Amino acid sequence: MVRLPLVAALLASVSLAACGSGDREQAQTTPAQQAQPGPAGPISEQSIESAAWQVQPATPAPADPATASPTPPRPEIVRAQILLDRARFSPGSIDGHGGENTRQAIAAFAQANGLQSDGELTEEVFARLVQNATPVLTRYTITQADVAGPFRPVPTDLADQAALPALNYGSAFEGLAEKFHVTEELLSLLNPGANFERVGATILVPAVSAAPLPAPVTRIVVDKTESSLRAYGADGTLLAFYPATVGSSERPAPSGRLTVVGVANEPDYTYDPQRVSYDRGDRKLVVPAGPNNPVGSVWIELSRDTYGIHGTPDPDKIAKTASNGCVRLTNWSAEQLAAAVKPGVEVIFS
Repeated sequence: MVRLPLVAALLASVSLAACGSGDREQAQTTPAQQAQPGPAGPISEQSIESAAWQVQPATPAPADPATASPTPPRPEIVRAQILLDRARFSPGSIDGHGGENTRQAIAAFAQANGLQSDGELTEEVFARLVQNATPVLTRYTITQADVAGPFRPVPTDLADQAALPALNYGSAFEGLAEKFHVTEELLSLLNPGANFERVGATILVPAVSAAPLPAPVTRIVVDKTESSLRAYGADGTLLAFYPATVGSSERPAPSGRLTVVGVANEPDYTYDPQRVSYDRGDRKLVVPAGPNNPVGSVWIELSRDTYGIHGTPDPDKIAKTASNGCVRLTNWSAEQLAAAVKPGVEVIFS
């Protein structure tokens, strides 16, 4: 359940049930006074900014994944992911490794630009991405707001979450990673030895854009097979592509056509065992707002009871886990989408 504020003159403040992250996989973040370089070693600004296309080598599966050495981020993948993000074809969390979310974003970008690609970063696609591109990295000075907190680890138990005053980030490090759409691993590799809790410290971050979508969204298409969401304008233009977690085999997302009812920014989340089917106990609980709330930083209410499009406390797991029927995006994608929708926008599940 989330609380919807006024979003239009005809929409009153109401309380509605919401699917949540009953299957949340805990990604505990511990406060990072100083980040350490990951096992792959640092990756340089120059290597990313000057990265050119190259054939992606085939990587054989390790005999024992548990003991295999981590694969280092690839500079050209970092560069491509940042440019995809800026072009509103989100690869999810920028990690320099690629993967299915990046493949889907590349395929959507290629299709929108009349190029051929099944998701591979081809020379033609890379050339279009970097055409007239400005630097993909920038320096950011940590502010007092970034380190103000309060920060605390998020417990796995819903009752323990409900006992907290807010579901904030676990650390300034976690908040900065989400602010720049990047994994904590890559942020650390870009800034070996950096103190992410020191006001005035300068760090190297992806130069992502905080710009809103260029036009209002009039139609949303959720592809359950592809695990994606596309947002379209009134003239049929594709405004944005986002990877999405869309339901599960046990609790599938709806099919057919729904509409947007309203938007709640910084929603709380109510678990009501009389209204939802998944088992998180037999007691009604209200989990306070915050970016690590089970529905993240924003909730887009749909016209079927308990269903919505929302953010997540685990951006690195988008399209890699399941949800309780709803459509889960990274917080930054959900916020961008929410700012461009109004009640009545069509949402098609295919």
